[in-house]
Amino acid sequence: MTQSPVQSPTDLPVADFRSLMARFPTGVAVVTTTGDDGSPRGMTVSSVCSVTLSPPTLLVCLRGGSPTLDAILDRSAFTVNFLHGRAQTVAELFASGAPDRFDLIPWEMPPDAGGPHLHEDAHSMADCRVSRTELVGDHVVVFGEVFAVAERHEHAPLVYGLRQYHSWPGR
Repeated sequence: MTQSPVQSPTDLPVADFRSLMARFPTGVAVVTTTGDDGSPRGMTVSSVCSVTLSPPTLLVCLRGGSPTLDAILDRSAFTVNFLHGRAQTVAELFASGAPDRFDLIPWEMPPDAGGPHLHEDAHSMADCRVSRTELVGDHVVVFGEVFAVAERHEHAPLVYGLRQYHSWPGR
């Protein structure tokens, strides 16, 4: 069998990769934590993946240099808030970087949680302790060992694909 040469990643235009990934629908989450002063931090992510059941571990990919990533690395804990289908505005808000985003939505900080819970906009929350990080390009992959799970709503999940938000069908 003859294989054609593999292109180096630097040869692939960013627009081509972005177009490819836009065609892969994924769930939407807001990753939260708190800063040194106790103030909430958070950002929208679509790169969330389960890694292993034992120990229960997931990963999130966060933009390097973001205040949320810095706080997660300092605190070594975070919460993944899996957004429900009625929370598109929350996904957009936390993607915007607006400094007052936590003033615009309800949230709570349960004792011993990894970060703020967006209890009205998330169907499920996973509290995590950082177990490992890996720098990849301009992002950091953060592995989190899940130590608590909360489920709040029966609403269908929010998904993102083809650069559009949708609610999971059937609910």
